[in-house]
Amino acid sequence: MNAKETKEQKKLSVTKNMPEERIDQFLAKKIPDFSRSRLQKLIKGKQVLIKNKSITNASYKIKPGDFIVVNIPKASEGKLKASKIALEILYEDQDIIVINKPAGLVVHPGAGNWENTLVNALLAHCGNNLSGIGGVRRPGIVHRLDKETSGALIVAKNDYAHINLSKQFSDRKIMRSYQAIVWGWLGKNQGTFKGNLGRNPKNRKKMTVLSSGGKHAVTHYKMVKRIGNTRTEGASFIECRLETGRTHQIRVHLSHNGFPIIGDKIYGKQRKISDLTLNRHMLHANKLGFVHPRKNKFLTYRTKTPAIFNSLIDKLSSGSSDKY
Repeated sequence: MNAKETKEQKKLSVTKNMPEERIDQFLAKKIPDFSRSRLQKLIKGKQVLIKNKSITNASYKIKPGDFIVVNIPKASEGKLKASKIALEILYEDQDIIVINKPAGLVVHPGAGNWENTLVNALLAHCGNNLSGIGGVRRPGIVHRLDKETSGALIVAKNDYAHINLSKQFSDRKIMRSYQAIVWGWLGKNQGTFKGNLGRNPKNRKKMTVLSSGGKHAVTHYKMVKRIGNTRTEGASFIECRLETGRTHQIRVHLSHNGFPIIGDKIYGKQRKISDLTLNRHMLHANKLGFVHPRKNKFLTYRTKTPAIFNSLIDKLSSGSSDKY
């Protein structure tokens, strides 16, 4: 899986009229597409040279006459392999690519899964044109969707776009809407779930609502359709909007309040649905809105409701489910 290492080089000269300043500050001005933290990693990794000698201290003060060479590893380096996996592309330009991720596709490589991920597909499609901020394992990845969650996801093709989009996420300016089918009828047609989220102390692989500590989390919902004939045995087709974006937030909030997502093997209650096999949980990112990092225009992308959602609604409407 090891790819041959190739590098791009940036060559810069310090002239007499330039002010004395830290090398990381100087490079941040000269290479605006790169974050300062990424430049500092390159410095610590001995990828920045002055007069053919590596500089490992980001606080080094540049001097007139310094000739600086920055070696920039390309996003496809390291142990990742490009894989030709079909992608449904909603939009693409020089800065970003918006994907409709299918359920079952992991976003980035990890233990036990190094090849068949969205990142591997992006490496095949984009080549070296991906942001490097996320590191070798996560080139271009600004946010994630769980493996079994489908829908709209944005990827950064350069550091400039990555920094801009990351700030929009942290400032809660990204519009994210999800469709979900859950067990039970929600009492209100719309409402809000709040509850700080953190690791489950009994199972660190799971998230949970904590009575103290954790991270502030808010999920808004509205009813699309009540399914079935009774409040307890029926289901609800709802739309959720994230105010915050915590790990497994929608899944945990809904489960904690008694409305687990159908098919969720971690946070849900399992029921058998006659003549219908579910290989995923019923959560889909149907709308994604953001300000384009370079065009400064708000864009919204919508995805179709997956066919399995409609099939499930039809089955549940006819009462074809049993507990087990």
